[in-house]
Amino acid sequence: MTFYLNTTMRRLSEQEISRLEAQACTCSNWSKVSVADKFSTDYVKHVHFSGDISLGVFEKEIAAKGGIVRHSGIFHATLHNCTVGNNVFINKINCYIANYNIEDDCFIENTELIVTDGVSSFGNGTEISLLNEGGGREILMCDQLGSQLAYIMAIYRHNNKCIDKIRDIILDYSKSISSSIGKIGKKVRIVNCGRIENVRIGDFATIEETSNLSNGSINSNESDPVYIGQNVIAKNFIISSGSVVTDASLVENTFIGQGVQIGKHFSIYDSVYFSNCQGFHGEACAIFGGPYTVTHHKSSLLIAGMFSFLNAGSGSNQSNHMYKLGPMHQGIVERGSKTTSDSYILWPAKVGAFSLVMGRHTQHSDTSSLPFSYLIENDNSTYIVPGVNLKSVGTVRDAQKWPKRDRRKDPVKLDCINFNLLSPYTIQKMYAGIDVLNNLQLLSGETSDTYSYQSTKITNSALNNGLKYYNMAIEKFLGNSLIKKLEGTKFKSIAEIRTQLKPSTQVGLGEWVDLSGMIVPKSEVTNLLNDIENGKVNTINDINERFRYMHSQYYNYEWTWALDKLEQKLGKPYTQFTVSDIIAQVETWRKSVVDLDKMLYEDAKKEFNLIARTGFGTDGGDEEKLKDFENVRGKFESNPFVTEVKAHIKRKSALGQELIDRIKDIES
Repeated sequence: MTFYLNTTMRRLSEQEISRLEAQACTCSNWSKVSVADKFSTDYVKHVHFSGDISLGVFEKEIAAKGGIVRHSGIFHATLHNCTVGNNVFINKINCYIANYNIEDDCFIENTELIVTDGVSSFGNGTEISLLNEGGGREILMCDQLGSQLAYIMAIYRHNNKCIDKIRDIILDYSKSISSSIGKIGKKVRIVNCGRIENVRIGDFATIEETSNLSNGSINSNESDPVYIGQNVIAKNFIISSGSVVTDASLVENTFIGQGVQIGKHFSIYDSVYFSNCQGFHGEACAIFGGPYTVTHHKSSLLIAGMFSFLNAGSGSNQSNHMYKLGPMHQGIVERGSKTTSDSYILWPAKVGAFSLVMGRHTQHSDTSSLPFSYLIENDNSTYIVPGVNLKSVGTVRDAQKWPKRDRRKDPVKLDCINFNLLSPYTIQKMYAGIDVLNNLQLLSGETSDTYSYQSTKITNSALNNGLKYYNMAIEKFLGNSLIKKLEGTKFKSIAEIRTQLKPSTQVGLGEWVDLSGMIVPKSEVTNLLNDIENGKVNTINDINERFRYMHSQYYNYEWTWALDKLEQKLGKPYTQFTVSDIIAQVETWRKSVVDLDKMLYEDAKKEFNLIARTGFGTDGGDEEKLKDFENVRGKFESNPFVTEVKAHIKRKSALGQELIDRIKDIES
């Protein structure tokens, strides 16, 4: 074992050995101990050494919590086959530290055992049985795992050759980083801990009062440290930068992504939890937790499902036992959905994007073509209210808060995240939803009281409103894309307008998919899978770079898709668009934006009505109730969200008018 620093090393002198032995230090073979050139014996006491040992210098003091200052050095410990960097403090190791490189400025105190036993890949290559507990959708963990790559491994099982290639790539990486020597990075703090076995610990990590950590990697760094806290038990794990795991949480066979928070006795196993997820109190089993999967409450169980941008209410549960062959059923709740308190879904089922699930649902429905809907239980049946979430304050607030709640500080982002509420992914579903609703009317008649769809029910009024909401959202999206494309240019002719409308790429036509946070044309995913299968892309880093490139090209791809929809709507290619066509589209867009904002405004009013004031002014009359409410909740007209909605109406109206004024005098 060699010293990892660029430091001149030497053997101990006879005089140094004598001083160490006088300070109650022992060694089975002092000749196997090497030290830095300026090493001093002053701060090495009551230590037993064995195997190959390399020691740095102990020149600095280290501040501990509460203002206590400790001088670097090694005290009351047993070290076997260890490299200890400069200015490390080690004290009170109850058993021993074996087979570890401990880098500069670490602080390790009152810990039971730190050992690397045999050759370890430190959690890399561990297989996780996602979604189907019976097997078939396993993925392999690795340090560089992002939500997109995990999605491909779990979902694209129809492409066995590509999946096998990806598995080989990850296994090769795991083999390349395997070692019989563990690592504790620079400025790591390990205090009052139990057993730490076969764990690789990155720079600046803090591990305090944990019970047991085994076979894992803590990928902490200076930009975004990791914190592992009280009574945590973790086995077969990878914890990415910026994450916090604490409060007696249990983690097993689990990948934890960047900026994740796990605490308050949460239990998670055979799962992945990607960027900015939160898990408190409840349990997750065999789930694919895409970015921003959040559950805060006791009695909540997420099991055998795929989620992202999820807010799970208290007591939310699912079941993956439908028949008697074991827990083999799975479900998908598409991005941005919420489950209310005590909601229940019997898998298999699929819930459309940005939907709200209330009550118990056992009909195995697929509502993916009806996004932004309410799923409501009534008389043991599932009723769908299509598109109604488009006018919900909560939906818009979620879309606004997610980017602000991105806790990742690591300059290297493992997950590509698109926060857009309206995108080709959700708009294509609205087009499909319009077809579904129109076909229901055609088959059952426009005057039917209730329509049946996917073992669910839709009332007549809900169906008609759904058509209205979807059409408004489509016009808003198309107008957004058009105005963005034409902004900031003073046009002199229709030819110049048409030139600017020309897409920069043909990529974007056809179906789009949500790769667990990244919205992308399916064609680009197919191209990547082909390149992996053919060996053109053969490292994890290369795969992640391809995902990052796709993500960076989103708005170019989006315009290609949006322009195609505009051409279909107008019945002509963009090279024949007139000024009148563009102005008409902008006017339609402006009306849709304003109408949707007015619906949001009315929805926000519900938060300030008489019912919402129940419980305020407890010991007073109506006047005290109003004053109490306003002092706590504020006034409706001054509420930040309400003022932003009104400002948004003005901004968008002015934006549309500005484009109209800029092009209205151009001859077609």
